[in-house]
Amino acid sequence: MSIQPASGQPAERLYALIANEEDARSCVDLPEAACREVPRNFFLILASNVLTNLGDLLISPKTVLAWLLNAVGAPGRVAWLVPIRESGSMLPQMVIGAWIRRKPVRKWFWTLGAFGQAISVMAMAASVWFLDGYAAGGAIVGALVMFSLARGFCSVSMKDVQGKCVPKGRRGRLSGLATTLGGTLTALLTVVLFWDKGDPSMLFYSLLLLLAGGLWVVAGILFAGIDEYEGETTGGGNALRDAVKNLGLLRTDPPFRHFVITRALLLCSALASPYFVLLAQNQADSAWLLGVFLLASSVASSVSASIWGWMADASSRQVMIRGAALASGICLIAGGISLVADDGFGGTWFYPLAFFILSIAHAGVRLGRKTYLVDMAGGNKRTDYTAVSNSVIGLLLLVAGGITALIALISSEAVIITLGLMGLAGTISALRLKEVSVDAG
Repeated sequence: MSIQPASGQPAERLYALIANEEDARSCVDLPEAACREVPRNFFLILASNVLTNLGDLLISPKTVLAWLLNAVGAPGRVAWLVPIRESGSMLPQMVIGAWIRRKPVRKWFWTLGAFGQAISVMAMAASVWFLDGYAAGGAIVGALVMFSLARGFCSVSMKDVQGKCVPKGRRGRLSGLATTLGGTLTALLTVVLFWDKGDPSMLFYSLLLLLAGGLWVVAGILFAGIDEYEGETTGGGNALRDAVKNLGLLRTDPPFRHFVITRALLLCSALASPYFVLLAQNQADSAWLLGVFLLASSVASSVSASIWGWMADASSRQVMIRGAALASGICLIAGGISLVADDGFGGTWFYPLAFFILSIAHAGVRLGRKTYLVDMAGGNKRTDYTAVSNSVIGLLLLVAGGITALIALISSEAVIITLGLMGLAGTISALRLKEVSVDAG
């Protein structure tokens, strides 16, 4: 579908450049009324995503929160950060998805989730300022549970709103641009905050968390301004009953089941990251390493996400394959070298560099599977796919977290190598996925 531009407004001209087409309002799978609002909605979604991506990096459980728990005297809580952060937002999504699908306009669920995350992050800031030791650690983990539950509303509704407001073939670059801009801003902020390599105070941590909370507030306000047309509401009913019924998709829909299996195997790129940080801390337990790893993560997002996004519009399947292969390779190489090398191998550069490469791979895996899921379904089926896959993956994350905790009793290297083998299996599984992208040929 294609309609003529009504005006040459800056948003439309910039969208035309990003979309790389003569008619910036050309749509593949949207109704005509939605096509008219694509440029404006594109940039509202982009701005909201940039702010939340920046906030995510500022409170990353893989780097900042892990370091923060150690700073307040609760290192024993670190093991729960990544599983809670990821699974807490995924497990309830079948129920959330069944509820959301009964509403014709779904942007308000994302706004609600953004405000919930803001309140949770501000509660973390209060915990750091008023508490210490395991009391502070427990309060931070509790706030992270609230954060993850609020994020579940955003995760389900975002894919549906994006699918209704941005045409196929433009969604990957939207996610890529958001990640790149968020990563760039984080990199600049990291340089400013950690320039003197000093030891951050509790005031510093509290202000950092308050800044992140404010980003979610602004993102929620911007997202509320999206002009979303009413969508399908069929299949409404009891949310829990519908959620259980939707689990049947894993049995009756082979392509979707294959995707979920592949996504489960690709968890390696998320689970391996904290163990790279742990190996580095064993060599040099210096506070400035927090800035190094945060910088590595943000720069990796900045330099790779837009490239992955454009590639995902051509073939999200190929992006998943390449990201998985890169993640698997760096895990096997870093784990193997760490096993045979001396403790002082590589000084302080080797593990941040490996973490940087893994972060690039993880960005590809995330963008590839997100774009693949949005492109493989439409209407309420997209919401159901998102809710079911996220809920199943959330449960598997807890299982995988328990298994990796047991393997960690052997060594961190054993965990990294095991996850590398898991990523290799995921690469092979991704090779067998069918193409769903509009430009895949």
